[in-house]
Formats: sequence, structure tokens, C-alpha cells
Amino acid sequence: MTSLEVCPTAGSLGAVVTGIDLVTVKAEEQLDELRKALADHLVVFLPDQHMDLDDLERITDLLGGRDTTPFVTPLQDRPYVIRVIKEPEDQLNFANAWHSDLSYLSEPPAYTLLHAAEVPEFGGDTLWSNQYLAYETLSRGLKETLVGLRAVHSAGMAYGTGGFLDQVKDLTSMAIAPSPDAYEECTHPCVIEHPVTKGAALYVNPVYTTRFEGWSPTESQALLGHIYRHATNENLTCRLRWARHTLAIWDNRCTLHNALNDYSGVRREMFRTSVKGSTPGAWAAAAGHTERKA
Repeated sequence: MTSLEVCPTAGSLGAVVTGIDLVTVKAEEQLDELRKALADHLVVFLPDQHMDLDDLERITDLLGGRDTTPFVTPLQDRPYVIRVIKEPEDQLNFANAWHSDLSYLSEPPAYTLLHAAEVPEFGGDTLWSNQYLAYETLSRGLKETLVGLRAVHSAGMAYGTGGFLDQVKDLTSMAIAPSPDAYEECTHPCVIEHPVTKGAALYVNPVYTTRFEGWSPTESQALLGHIYRHATNENLTCRLRWARHTLAIWDNRCTLHNALNDYSGVRREMFRTSVKGSTPGAWAAAAGHTERKA
């Protein structure tokens, strides 16, 4: 296999990767260069990947193993694949808010893979934001404060019985499965250490983070709101205009993403898998590690 060509798409994160046909990839070591591109650019876009679902699941396994997505009904006979769909009559799309996938789990996914089967002629772009840079560009005092804090995450606001997606289920074709289990809580450090790069990344998001541990929601709201605005500043982002057969892979440990809903009356269909992750660890600043410079 020839070396990949990696072309950055923005100054903060994101790269188009060519020179690899994932249909032909059968061994883990064939993805070493792709893993490096992910570590360097956080999200990669691979055009013209004419993959079927078997290929998508195989690549997911080679990147670390498939994981399930709670509260979304998967494809029949494929428990690790979810269909991300917006039909022309739908008013809402899936994931139209800044978030990190499944941060409410004790072991959130390391990577997400999203493969485009049908896309609008225009509209439906996805944005990502670099959470290494989000942390690095905070004031020294706020950095020191956040390193000592943990945050509470829960899927309840989105997926709980009576939650947002339960209330608007008639406006979307997504196979959402609301549950009282979604209200369970999990805590993670507000600043985590990436297990590969050892860099410090912010790890809170407006969809799943409910409060700081030991703080009330009211006490947490003002500071979390400030952090969210900072973490999604335009200078920290990149944007993908989708094309059919494009595969995007992103690192949930150091990015947020947001799928735009600006394509009413047209159809968009994609297929998504998640790669198993691990429990987020606090950034070991005391051990002499330095912030990652993107």
C-alpha cells in the first residue's frame, strides 16, 4: 500500500485523506498511517470509499472493535450499525447540537465512523471543534480550575423517557428508543488526557454534561455556558461538505461535532459505527506532561 496523502482542510483540525481503498484493507497494520493522521488532525475525511456495511464493520474492528449505541435502535441483524436518516418530510435531523458521542458512558467511544450513502446537493454539512485548542486557549486561572473539576454526564436530557427526543419523535425518522435508563449519570474529568497523544483536552459538552460534580445545576450553568461558547469558537473548527461515499472518522476524546439541519425537503442517509474506547483519565499535569500543540 502506498503512503497516504493527507491534506489539511482547516488550520485547527481536519484533513482529507486519499491513497487508500478501505475495501481492500484486511489487517490492522494497514491502518497505521490512518491512525497517525487521526492523531495529528483529529478528524479525517476519506472520499470515494465505495464500502458496504461489512466493510464498515471490518474497518471499525481494525480500529479497535465495534461498540453499541444506546437508545438508538440499530439495523436488523447488525447491532453495531445505526442508520442516520432524515427523510424529506422530517423537520429534525440527528445530532444537530455540539456534543461528543456517548460521553455519558463510563467508557465512551474512541472514534466514530460515518459513511455517506445519500446526501443533499448542498446543505447538511458537519462541523468539528478542536478540544485540545479549546483547553489551551483558556486563561491560566480557568485552566487550573478545570483541571481540578469533574463533570456529570447523562443521556437523560436527550434520550430519557419524556426527554427532548421523546417529545419530538414525530418530527424525525430516526429510530430513537427513549428509556428511563438514559437518566443514569456518569462522571468524567473536565480535562482529560488523551491516551495516545497524552495531550490535555476539554471534555464537557452541552448535550450530555449536566453539572460539575459537587455543584448544583444552577451553580454550574454560567461557567459551563462560558466554556461551551469558547469551545465551539469558529477559530477552533473545520467543516465538511459531504459527498456520496465519503467516510468521516473522528476522535471523540478531543473533538466536539455538530450536524447542521439546513436541508429541508431532501433526503440524507448515512451509516454510523463506534470504536470501543476506555474510561477517560484526568490530565496528568502534575506528572510533567505538556499541553499538545496542534
